[in-house]
Amino acid sequence: MHSYNTSICSTQMSHFSCEDEALLQSMLRQLLQSVKEKITGAPSVECAEEILLHLEETDENFHNYEFVKYLRQYLCSTLGTVIEEETEKCISAQNQGEGSGYDTLVQHVTKKTRESKEYREMMYSLKNVMMVVVESLINKFEEDQMRNKEMHRKTKKEHNAYNTDNCSDSDSSFNQSYTFMTQEQLQLLVERLDPAQPKEVRQEAVQTLCSAPPSDVLNCESWPNLRKHLTVCLSDPDSMLSDKILRFYAKTFSSSPLNMTREVYTSLVKHLELYFLCGENFVPTISDGVDITNPEIIRLLKKVRLLNEYQREVPSFWIRHPEKYMEEIVETTLMLLSVNCEQRYRVSPKLLDPVYFFALLDIKAVWFQKWMHANYSRTVVLRLLENKYKSLITASVQQCVYYFESCESAVGTTSRVNVLSQQYSSNKQKTFYTGQELEYIYFVHSLCLLGRLLIYKQGRNLFPVQLEHRKDFMSLTELLVLFVQFIYCSPTCPKTTLTVHTGNYSPAVLVTEVLQILCDRTECATECLYSNTVIDALLQPIHNLLNGTEMYINCPEASLIHIADILAKIASMEDGLSLLLYGGHMNSAKKDSLTAAHTIVQFTKKLLDESICVLSGSEMLPALKGAFIFVCRQMYGTCEGLQVLIPYGLHQSIAEALKTASLLSERIPTPVPGGDAISSGNQESQNIMIWEETLLDDLLHFAATPKGLLLLQNTGALNECVNFMFSRFSKKIQVSGCERFDYGVMITQMAATSPGAVALQHSGFIKAIITELWAVLECGRDDLRVNHPSSTPVDPIDRSCQKSFLVLVNLLSYPAIYELIGNQELPNKPEYSLREVPTNVIDVIDRLIILNSEAKIHSLFSYEQSHIFGLRLLSVLCCDLGTLILLESQYKVSQVLLNAQKGNVIETSEGPGNFIIDGLSIERNHVLVRINLMGGPTERILPQRVLNQGTDPYPWPMFSSYPLPQCYLSDAPRKADVRQDNDLSKLLASLKNPDKQLAWIENCRRQFCKIMKTKPDVINGTILAEIIEKFVLHLSENPSECYFSIGEYEAADVSVKKESLSSVQQLGIEMTVRYGKYLNLLKDGAENDLCLVLMHCDKFLKQQQTSVKSSLRCLQEGYIGYDWFASSVFLIMSGDRERTLTFLQQFSNLLISAFLWLPRLHVSLHLPIETVESGIHPVYFCSAHYIEMLLKAELPLVFSAFHMSGFTPSQICQQWLSQCFWNYLDWSEICHYIVTCIFLGPDYQIYMCISVFKHLQQNILQHTQTEDLQVFLKEEALHRFRVSDYLEYMESLESTYRPVLLREMRNIRMQST
Repeated sequence: MHSYNTSICSTQMSHFSCEDEALLQSMLRQLLQSVKEKITGAPSVECAEEILLHLEETDENFHNYEFVKYLRQYLCSTLGTVIEEETEKCISAQNQGEGSGYDTLVQHVTKKTRESKEYREMMYSLKNVMMVVVESLINKFEEDQMRNKEMHRKTKKEHNAYNTDNCSDSDSSFNQSYTFMTQEQLQLLVERLDPAQPKEVRQEAVQTLCSAPPSDVLNCESWPNLRKHLTVCLSDPDSMLSDKILRFYAKTFSSSPLNMTREVYTSLVKHLELYFLCGENFVPTISDGVDITNPEIIRLLKKVRLLNEYQREVPSFWIRHPEKYMEEIVETTLMLLSVNCEQRYRVSPKLLDPVYFFALLDIKAVWFQKWMHANYSRTVVLRLLENKYKSLITASVQQCVYYFESCESAVGTTSRVNVLSQQYSSNKQKTFYTGQELEYIYFVHSLCLLGRLLIYKQGRNLFPVQLEHRKDFMSLTELLVLFVQFIYCSPTCPKTTLTVHTGNYSPAVLVTEVLQILCDRTECATECLYSNTVIDALLQPIHNLLNGTEMYINCPEASLIHIADILAKIASMEDGLSLLLYGGHMNSAKKDSLTAAHTIVQFTKKLLDESICVLSGSEMLPALKGAFIFVCRQMYGTCEGLQVLIPYGLHQSIAEALKTASLLSERIPTPVPGGDAISSGNQESQNIMIWEETLLDDLLHFAATPKGLLLLQNTGALNECVNFMFSRFSKKIQVSGCERFDYGVMITQMAATSPGAVALQHSGFIKAIITELWAVLECGRDDLRVNHPSSTPVDPIDRSCQKSFLVLVNLLSYPAIYELIGNQELPNKPEYSLREVPTNVIDVIDRLIILNSEAKIHSLFSYEQSHIFGLRLLSVLCCDLGTLILLESQYKVSQVLLNAQKGNVIETSEGPGNFIIDGLSIERNHVLVRINLMGGPTERILPQRVLNQGTDPYPWPMFSSYPLPQCYLSDAPRKADVRQDNDLSKLLASLKNPDKQLAWIENCRRQFCKIMKTKPDVINGTILAEIIEKFVLHLSENPSECYFSIGEYEAADVSVKKESLSSVQQLGIEMTVRYGKYLNLLKDGAENDLCLVLMHCDKFLKQQQTSVKSSLRCLQEGYIGYDWFASSVFLIMSGDRERTLTFLQQFSNLLISAFLWLPRLHVSLHLPIETVESGIHPVYFCSAHYIEMLLKAELPLVFSAFHMSGFTPSQICQQWLSQCFWNYLDWSEICHYIVTCIFLGPDYQIYMCISVFKHLQQNILQHTQTEDLQVFLKEEALHRFRVSDYLEYMESLESTYRPVLLREMRNIRMQST
């Protein structure tokens, strides 16, 4: 055909032969036949023309039609030369710089082509030829009509004839088309369809009806009578007649609007309703079953299927029509499905109701799911169910009860269930359904329908329902319990092997799907699932196994896995987790009795120990273990869940299972090619490998919380878990189906600790992050095709680099950076290759931050952008004072930046001139001020990083040497004028004259709180020093308040002076003294006194330390950071060395010293050896852990913001607490923080951090949206935060959480379980 098309196109239109004309007729006939369905459904001729004009947009086969191919070939042969010439002209004009006056080349060529002589001639010839072809087709059509008229005259008087049957072999291209009918013709058609007419007349009329446009038929005046006749025809014994009626209905459904199709639909529904209500029609009984080869059943199923298909399609468009049409469809459907519902369970042989046939064709009630999807139709469905057709819901519930009773009655002594059907091994299509199979099919349909109904509040309001043979009502909770019982009281696999359907129809699978969908909706889950009754039903088989009670469960392993899947889904939701942990008591501090979580973890431990006889040796045991560990994982992955599960030592059990699996994998021999056992060996090895990975993944999720990370480190499997995480991270594999976020939170948790940072380094994670950073910062993406140079970044850190920047900020906490760069020198190479890519943190500092040589500068493709990136990173890192002192002591960062600023000065003949103001000099100026000045939000002024509009765009003075310009220093705070105050006098009097032990302490605390709330400014200066001295002295003399037992310490200054301070301590002393002098607290010579204080403290604490052999740098020497707490006390005591030392020695007896004074417990004898060897401080695994737990409970939005940012509250809190809020709070507030924790208890350290987060809530939410939360929290001081403003809030937290927190803080000396 294609070759002949080419020959036609190559000839002139004027020389068209008869063969050419016949061929074009054939092509056009093919096109018209293909689009017949589309144009016949058009309500008017104009609409049909519109469909043809837009055929290319709507018909995916448009370009495959021979007629279209012919036109394309004809255009190419006629206009190809013209198009090529115009294209060449346009291109040459563009090359010469001449504008064509058109937007595109295509527009220009199209315009010129349509204006050409060739185009006009082609259109003229084509029109003439097509007129000839179309006229021939019309003549052919008229001849066919005349022939049909002659045929009709033989049966009745002459009338207008129409096309023959759709299957006709006539040559006419319009034999399968529609012809528009007049009202008289339609009236005649109605008369011929009268049941009184002979069979042949009615058949011919039906044939004519099928050839008429449905829109004409449904719009005619005789449609009501015609509808009655069609309904009668559907019941005609002649199957051909009823089939043609169904064919007409099907065409109507597919091509007519809802206002027409709903009448056809309701007509068919009414017919089926009468069919089932009439006792004369053939309707099989339950006991007879259904033979789908029976002609009567085939006819019935065709009608039901047509209805069901329409039910599935109509929701997609009924919203565009009046609601009354939709209501009519819904009500007639529910009426049909409710037929005989009230008589369903009589003793006499029961006939099959319509709902059975609907279930047979739509077993999962997809039609109902679609009707309930949109509120538009759901409201109507639920209203009708409540007011008129509640019996339909009652029948569905009754069917579920009937199925459950059948299961119970079928339980035999073999503890296996055999119910409702047989299992077929044949893959042949089923032709017969037994009564039991039909009951099961209806049960599945009911289960799916009820599951969808329970999603919506109005659906749940339909309960309770009254069932037959039952006095009381069935409540919603009872229905959910019934669903749960299906999991372990029915066949695990669908014994009804529904080979004509696809999917799994096991009750356990279906119920699991339903309950998981309910879990996804908070309100729904709260009403349906979050009750102790439902949870007890889920745990019933677990209780039986734990107690050794005999069970009758078919395939218990599979049933238990389904239960675990549901429990995991419940545990992944906040309210569900609280229910499992506390049994309905949402407050973790008030839990007393054992709850579901305890049962689950006990069962999981027994599974891991393989101490349950019923399940031992099962092939599904590893999958069952994994399923229940996953449930536990949803709990121990949260702070509150871990709190409940810690006593069971689940991490140890998982670690032991991992060791066993590793040993097994090592013992499996390597398969030999050609050996007999190669396939089985490979399968066994693969199973063990999967089990190992499952256990590693489960252990890894302990790292989601600070205390969980300590437990993971104690198992010794941290490195393996991190390696596993990095392999999954590299492959971009999702964490799991229940976890909402990726590994970002776990990585940030690990990076806050020394062992976690080392594990990340060894796994290759840090190298991968830095390599990715370098690719986007310096090299650009390899997979991006470069058509033009990339645009110059506008932001200091380009969006392409933002993710890498935030990951580095998350990674480089002080414990991490000390492990990664501590005591290491910079490479400072004389030459750097352009292809040399950094691979570690030292390289990043060397190549991006400390650019102290021309070689480093020249090695960067984007020097300014890359260096600004490095300076921004340095600015964030130096907010941690430990990191600042480390970088300054090792690399002299400030001097490098000063030298760079000096090189940015304009040299003039008169000497150094002004600074060049550019992006780099502004960044360096900001960093220099930040790292040189100490102080809170009102005590120092940081220069901005942006230029202002106007004559003075950068008003901040730059400098290239110290000291800083005075404009960066705020006015020194004045000493508070503390006049004699009655409340303060009472407090001082109480402190000087201690009375009864407990009563005295409570009285002092009460008076202190009163002063803090009303006159907080009086607690300052000498008054502050006096009250904490007196209070700590009394507590240290009270044995019940002394948490640590320490020996006497006596050391002369002479012996201490022989010790030397590290460069880190010396820098810290300089910064402290500078800050103290700014505050007017220290005098000249204070530096020596502070040195002696720190050396005495170091020697004093070493008496209580143990020796540890570890590869961690933090454990190889003394405390790795600077002692900010001792320095704070030194300032409080106004530089008095003796008072400071005396206070610290007394303070070291108290529990609060473990959390305020971080060096106090460095490698301490008071901690378990495994905790010491972990290198993780109690401030992290205790204080920070419970900060996260309280934050989730008290400020859930803030907690979610942290998780979405991939950052953790624990890391920023560890930074705040380790430096006693220096640089974040003003000095007065730092003093109030310290004195509050000393007076009111160590748990106030946790409440303090929660109060800070409450103060910052709006800022945190805002910066989460701008994706710079971690940068904001680390760089910004806590503006306008006052401890006294939040004291009442802290007291409210104390009343709720103190019992748990104080108990856990006191337990830091205990071995981790």
